[in-house]
Amino acid sequence: MKKKEMEQLFISKCGGNAEGVRVFNAPGRVNLIGEHIDYNGGYVLPAALEFGTTLAVRKREDGKVSFASTNLPYTAEIAVEELGKEKTEEWVDYPVGVIVELAKRGTNLSSGYDLFYHGEIPNGAGLSSSASIEVVTAFALLSMEGKPADKVEIAVLSQKAENLYVGVNSGIMDQFAVANGAIDHAILLMCDTLEYKHVPFKTGAYKLVIGNTNKRRGLVDSKYNERRSECDEALRLIREKAPEIEFLAQLTPERFGELKGKLNIEVLLKRATHVVEENARVLKSVDALAANDLAAFGSLMNASHDSLRDLYEVSCLELDVMVEEARKIEGTLGSRMTGAGFGGCTVSLVHEDSVERFVQEVGAAYKERTGLEGDFYVCGVGDGVHEMKGEN
Repeated sequence: MKKKEMEQLFISKCGGNAEGVRVFNAPGRVNLIGEHIDYNGGYVLPAALEFGTTLAVRKREDGKVSFASTNLPYTAEIAVEELGKEKTEEWVDYPVGVIVELAKRGTNLSSGYDLFYHGEIPNGAGLSSSASIEVVTAFALLSMEGKPADKVEIAVLSQKAENLYVGVNSGIMDQFAVANGAIDHAILLMCDTLEYKHVPFKTGAYKLVIGNTNKRRGLVDSKYNERRSECDEALRLIREKAPEIEFLAQLTPERFGELKGKLNIEVLLKRATHVVEENARVLKSVDALAANDLAAFGSLMNASHDSLRDLYEVSCLELDVMVEEARKIEGTLGSRMTGAGFGGCTVSLVHEDSVERFVQEVGAAYKERTGLEGDFYVCGVGDGVHEMKGEN
């Protein structure tokens, strides 16, 4: 949404005029490759999207903070000194949690504020709508208060808000990608150390097409915990022979080949194999992008999905169908599930001349085979959190 449009929506909701109104934006994110290896000490390769959450902010003099959104009917008006004392169990808890974390770090609000949000990220699609809300809130309030807005620190405090206040045990990848994204770049991120670098991702005539299966992800939490415990057990067995190994993803495929005999339980061997090979795929994908070899990158995306389906077993019928149909379209270089699995989204790299056919034919085949309507979002790689200036 353009800045002027957002200002007009803000005025219609909060009154007054545009004087003193500032507008900020944070993107959604998609993980291009590197799934279920963040908690195993591996690299991920997320990218910011071209759509996300826009926030209009204005100071108010009565010491209250108001929260409203174009997307959801719930609104709230809370005195500054009461913020964080009682959860609402509504979307407002995400920005309130950020304000609580800012206060812990020494940034107390010096006045009240009107906060008005417009989200373009479908809720529940796995594209980080909550992280986008958190990051844009932190960046905007730090800016309004005249404080430094370090984007790595913003990612960390936003994750803390989600973990400690909202009560969702998310990792750092979502908030980090939303805060630190860059146009035409992906982010190679080591989640446990926050070591990162921007990797050029210039797709030229190719577009990212995100396919939302609209399958409810009911198994995610239980299966996530199950996979983590399986990886922990695989690591324990490997450490009996190689105690220097702290994470499965530290193993190169060659070293893993020497040690995998310790894994005499098939399911543990499958889980560990995925982790080791997926981490290697992430690093190979960076090399492919450096060489501008999008075909090689697409092949690695395909291999990632197949591993998540067969070895890590976190895919589902709906994801597999959407990927299978995507790969049938000429001009699709690669397609994979993205996110925790058991529903959510796929991401495909598709030539711009094939995008319209992709959306029509994959959508029709997906509905015929699953009975569900899929949604598709065509986009490029966008910028991280920023203030919107000028007319745009």
